[in-house]
Amino acid sequence: MPRTVLLTGASRGIGRSIAKRLRDDGHRLSLGLRDPDSLRGTELDVDGVAHHPYDARDPASAEAWVESTIHQWGQIDTLIHCAGILHRTPLLFANGEERDLDELWSVNVMGPWWLTRASWPFLASCGHGRIQVLVSMSGKRVKGRMAGYPVSKYALMALCQSMRNEGWDQGIRVTAICPSWVNTDMARAVTAVQPAEMTQPGDLAMLSSTLLSLPDASVPFELAMNCSFET
Repeated sequence: MPRTVLLTGASRGIGRSIAKRLRDDGHRLSLGLRDPDSLRGTELDVDGVAHHPYDARDPASAEAWVESTIHQWGQIDTLIHCAGILHRTPLLFANGEERDLDELWSVNVMGPWWLTRASWPFLASCGHGRIQVLVSMSGKRVKGRMAGYPVSKYALMALCQSMRNEGWDQGIRVTAICPSWVNTDMARAVTAVQPAEMTQPGDLAMLSSTLLSLPDASVPFELAMNCSFET
C-alpha cells in the first residue's frame, strides 16, 4: 500500500538512501530540508517527491512543513526521522562547549519531538501510522569518553518508547533503528572500522522499506545492528 511519508535528513547519507528506496517502492515523499534546492536535478527531483524547508531547531518550520504536506496531499501516515548531528563533547567539557550540548539536544531530541507532535493528529487518524527513528547504538551503550552525543541518543530512545506508548491504541507503530557505524560522511574520521565493513546506507534503506510492508502485529519496536563485535 503506497504511503505518504515525511522524512528528514534526505539530503545525504542514510536519509537519502531511504528516500530513494521508498520512492522506488512507489510511496509519496515529503522531504524536509534545510536547503530545499539541494536536491534539484537529482533522482529525488521527480513527481511524487516534494521538497520543503525544514530546520530541526525551529518548531515553526515543523508545523509549516506538516501543514504544507496536508494541503498538497491530504494525509500523512508515515514519519521517518533521519536528521541528526554528532559532537564529540566529553563529560568534562571546556567552557563554551555547552553550546554543542544545547545543539545536540535541540537537533537530536527536540527536533524529532516537535515534528512528531505536529504530525500526530494525522498519524493517529489514519489508523495505521508508522514512525521510524534513526537512533544509533549510542542510544543503548556508551563507548569511550564521548558524553554529549550518547546522552542525546539515550533521550531519543526514551522518546521512541513514549511515542510507542502514546500511539499503540491508535494503530501507530514505532521502530527505533540502532546501527553502529554506517558508511556515511559522519563516519569519515573513523579508522577502527573500514568503510566497506560498516553497515551500508542501502541496507538500512532496505530495512526501512520492509518495515513499512509489515502489519501492525509484526512491526518490531527496536532494530539494533553492529558492524563489529561488541560484548
